[in-house]
Order: sequence, then structure tokens, then C-alpha cells
Amino acid sequence: MSSEPVQVELPELNVTEAVGWLSGLQERIIEVMITNYGWAVALVLVIALATGWLVRKIALPRVESAVNRLSIPFRLNRILKNIAKLQLQLVALIIVALGEMILLAILPDMDITFLSAAGKLLIAWIFIRVIAQIVENTALRQSVATFAWFIAALSILGVLDETTQALDAFGVNLGDNRISALSVLKTGIALAILLTLASIVTRVSERKIHSSTSLTPSAQVLISKIIKITLVSLAILIGITSAGIDLSALAVFGGALGLGIGFGLQKVISNLFSGLLLLIDKSIKPGDILEIPNSEGVFGWVGQLGARYVSVVTRDNKEYLIPNEDFITQTVINWSFTNRLIRVETTFGVHYNSDPHLVKQLVEEAVLSVDRVVADPAPVCHLIEFGDSSLNFVLRYWIEDAEKGVTNTKGNVMLKVWDVFKDNDITIPYPHREVFVHDTKKAG
Repeated sequence: MSSEPVQVELPELNVTEAVGWLSGLQERIIEVMITNYGWAVALVLVIALATGWLVRKIALPRVESAVNRLSIPFRLNRILKNIAKLQLQLVALIIVALGEMILLAILPDMDITFLSAAGKLLIAWIFIRVIAQIVENTALRQSVATFAWFIAALSILGVLDETTQALDAFGVNLGDNRISALSVLKTGIALAILLTLASIVTRVSERKIHSSTSLTPSAQVLISKIIKITLVSLAILIGITSAGIDLSALAVFGGALGLGIGFGLQKVISNLFSGLLLLIDKSIKPGDILEIPNSEGVFGWVGQLGARYVSVVTRDNKEYLIPNEDFITQTVINWSFTNRLIRVETTFGVHYNSDPHLVKQLVEEAVLSVDRVVADPAPVCHLIEFGDSSLNFVLRYWIEDAEKGVTNTKGNVMLKVWDVFKDNDITIPYPHREVFVHDTKKAG
């Protein structure tokens, strides 16, 4: 089976006819674009988004690397990186704006409403994402930004009123009041905004309070907690009432809910008020050295006082989160309740040939040169026993930073005592036993 090549004969045109033919073709193309402009708008959007994606893919690693080299706080570092991710939207917005101008220059009668709406949506997305950076929690920030942009999109597309009416149509009547999906949504928005503002104000207040040198650590924590509880409570009340919900309509429901929460969360409420009581009576403060016999002999210092727990950090960097209620109902040994001085005791023995008066003098003077041993109260050394093979002494000295460890101080003190004994020819004996072997056969 053979195929013959197709021959196309082009008409012979002179210059005048060619110019007329090209002019007619141009008019036809413009006519097609005017009557079918959707593909042109779609092409501009595809080019804008593709270019924005390509620019972000190339530039984002370099921008993040430059941000990492800056000596700035971690929070500001994360904000700059999140804003850098908006390169796609920013580049797409620029191309959409240029596309609008080009299309209007070529086709003045073209309807570019959809392209303008796309530009407005990109502007709203960039603006909302930048403002949302004040929210520290990542999941909450993403949720708030997405929801805010959804509302903005409904307004830009001109369907916000219809959506509002549809949401208001769904609701239930509670006596003289009506709760609709719209009122619930407004309440959620108001609560999210007010709680975020309360959180920001709380963080700023805590920084100011903790930087104050005139307040004790317990007073700082107590004031911070009172401010936080007050602001959160006000945010909830204002958020509910501002959405048009009458709190009296929820009196019965709220009472039943409160009773259920009271029984179900009684431990949580107990720990909350126990924490406030600990702060008020100042029995536990940040930095206190604690020993808790009923919690596997936990020994450490208080890292922070939370709403539900007390953080106790041990020397091996384990952090025990102990419920506040345990500090009210159980025995707790606070090594630094009235003052931070802790007495440490070490025993040793010397040979009977040694002068006990000299030993006492040398040890008491030597211990004062050991780091972390305080001079007041002064160290004391006492002869406590005439042992089987040694004169036994007890050395007592004081430290005021037990959170740095006690065993290491004992080790340093014993090494210092060893050095003093070596310099003054004082020996530390070890037990001697004499064994007598009797030959019973010879004796018989």
C-alpha cells in the first residue's frame, strides 16, 4: 500500500493582497479573543502561578539560609521564614497585574473581572498571612489565616451576604432567644481573636513582670497567673456576648455543664487552686530545693510553677511534673524554705599517733578554701569516737547552692583533707587483725 505526498498549493499574492490578508487575520484573532477571552485569563493565571512556584523553589532555600545567618531571636527567625514562603503569591500578583494591563491595552473591551478578583484574592492572602504571624502556635495560625481568607474570598466574590443569610437560616430557638449557625460562627471568631489578644498581652506582661527586680519569684508567678486568668475570662465573656448570645439563655445549660465539669475535672480544678495557694503562702517558690519522699525520693530544684503542676528538675536533668495537690496533701522537704544554707556532714578517721587538736585545726582551715563552702557559719570539726583503730572525726560545713549538687562538694572537701594530711604527715589507718593459730595436737 503506497501513500502519495500531499501537495498544498499556496495562492500567489502580491504585496497589497498580502497586507490585506494579514489585516483580516488580525481582525479575526481579535474577534475570537473578544468573544472567547476565558482562555486568555486562564493562561495569565497559569503563567502567574507557575512563575511564582518556580521563583519560590529557587529563591526560598537561599532566603532561609540568609535568615539563619542573622543573629535574631528564634521567633523572629520563624516569622521571616514564613513571610519568605509568600514569594509565590507575591510574584503571581505582579504577573496578574501586568497581565491585566496588557490585556486591557490590546483588548479594551475585554471583561477582566475574574482576573481582578484573582488579584484581590492574592492581595488578601498575602496581607492575612503577614498579620497572622502574631499568632505563635503554628496550627492555630494556619487555621486563623485560612478562615480569614475564606471570609475575604466570599466578600471579594460578592457572595458573603448570601452565605450569611444561609447560615442564619440554620438555628434553634431557646425560649425567647435563637441560636443559629451564624451566631455560633461569630462567637468562634470573636473568641479566637480575643483569646489571641489575651495571650499576646499575657506574654508581654509576663516579660515585664519577670524583669522586675522588686518582686519575689513567687510574686511574679502569682501576678502573671492572675493576669492570665482574668484576661482569658474576660475574653470568653466578651466573645460570647459580642456575638449576640444572651448568657441568661444558657443559664440552665451552663449550670448543668458546670456541674458535669466540676465532677469530671475536679482534679484539674483542685490542682489549679492548689497552685494558687502555693503561690499565696510562698511555701514553694521557683528555685527552691525540694526533696519529696513519697515520689521515689525526688531531689531537685523548682524549675517553674504551672497551673496544674510543679516542675522539679534533678541533677541528672530529669524534669518531674508533680501535681500541685501533692504539695498540699503530702510531706515535702524544702531545703531552702527560710534560707538557702544547707549543712553537709563528712566523717573520717586518723591514726592514734596523730594530735587530735592539730587535726581539728588543719581541717577547719582547709575546708574554707574549698569552692562553694561558705565562711559563715564557719566549718567545725569534732572528735566523736575512739575507734578500734582510729580517732574518728565528723566535719560539718555549709553550702548555699544545693541545686549544684551535694556529692561533688563532699568529694572536693575530702580531697582537700587528704592533701592537708599528706602535707602534715597525718596518716589514715586501716583496720588490723591479728590471727593466732594454735596447734592442738602439740598442745595435747
